[in-house]
Amino acid sequence: MDRLDHTALGQTVHHCVLPNGLAVYVDVRPSYSKKFAFFATRYGGMDLRFRGEDGEWTDTPAGVAHFLEHKSFDTRDGNALQRMAANGVDPNAFTSASMTGYYFDGLEGFEENLRTLLSFVSVPWFTPESVDKEQGIIAQEIRMCEDDPNDEAYYGLLEAMYAHHPVRNRVAGTVESISHITADTLYQCHRAFYRPGNMVLCAAGDIDPRRVAEIAQEVLTQERSSATPADHGQPERPQVRERLVRKTMAVSMPLFALGFKGTPAQRGEGLRQRLLAELVCDVLFSPSAPLYSRLYEQGLLNSSFGSFYSSGPGCAYLVAEGESRDPERVRDEVLKEAARLGSEGIDPALWERLKKAAYGAMVRHLNSMEDTCIELAEAHFDGEDYLSFPQVFQSIERGHGEALLREWCAEERAALSIIAPER
Repeated sequence: MDRLDHTALGQTVHHCVLPNGLAVYVDVRPSYSKKFAFFATRYGGMDLRFRGEDGEWTDTPAGVAHFLEHKSFDTRDGNALQRMAANGVDPNAFTSASMTGYYFDGLEGFEENLRTLLSFVSVPWFTPESVDKEQGIIAQEIRMCEDDPNDEAYYGLLEAMYAHHPVRNRVAGTVESISHITADTLYQCHRAFYRPGNMVLCAAGDIDPRRVAEIAQEVLTQERSSATPADHGQPERPQVRERLVRKTMAVSMPLFALGFKGTPAQRGEGLRQRLLAELVCDVLFSPSAPLYSRLYEQGLLNSSFGSFYSSGPGCAYLVAEGESRDPERVRDEVLKEAARLGSEGIDPALWERLKKAAYGAMVRHLNSMEDTCIELAEAHFDGEDYLSFPQVFQSIERGHGEALLREWCAEERAALSIIAPER
């Protein structure tokens, strides 16, 4: 295995690509008692259309990736989740818009549980009866999310921003869309996306990197494979599809999600754009920013307010969300402040303070094996090395933030989703 030394962080990661195409990363931590493993595929809620090995394009209903995550724990010998829990580890999984990941952490039995993890994820087993049963379970989950005002505000925002990109679809799908999922659908998508060349294995703890690679080679197929091409729709215009959407629900105060439609990063530039966009979020929306203090004092914001950057293949956006008695005024004030900062410039002292704070937060997150492994996996799928972030931080200057404010935080790129009280 190759040894990747990150001297700025005092971190060493061992890396290799197996003959079958699987990428393996191992973060050796001799002083840690816990061990963590994360097995992920480049397949998420936005991957509704893909090209199979026969060269033909296949369209699938919304929610298949999430449905497949639920069903992957079923094996011919019983439920893998229960078996791993009985073996002393805490297993779980998640599906995002662009990735599905399965993981566990524990103190003992690492190699046995790693074999189980690799086995149940890579060997599917579905029956029509179990799929029908799962449809009812996931339908209840979807209805619960549809009753959540914050979820409704967020997905309302994505639908307002994007006209074509499948990120506008809910990761879990809809009750109607999952009704079209069959066992054959799951097998077809598993064959397409759950193959070693489309996956990555990350592990951390006091473990032998060579043993991790050896176990993966023993358990997984030896057949060479590559990433599966996915189609995310026709290119989007920079402008949002709709600037304002509104819905009423049982809330005591209006909720809102304000989004700015960004420019998708080129491959290999995703980490840099993420760090820059998150700094811009801090400059505009953090409690240290002048705008937040002003709107808070005016009673237009409260402590529920927050912001984040999100991206995926073919999409990137900033989001600020919270409660306000006048969300439209908040939007107008944000646009005004973004225009001022883009024109007059960001306060140099504020920029340096926020940049140091952001860097420190990322270094602290390295204490978490879970966070580190997930970040390594996401960066791998983007063709990058996550642990190069110290060098990337050094390359980001205040002028880059001002340019992003001018480009992204314009009126034609802004969309506002409001959940108003029913009264």
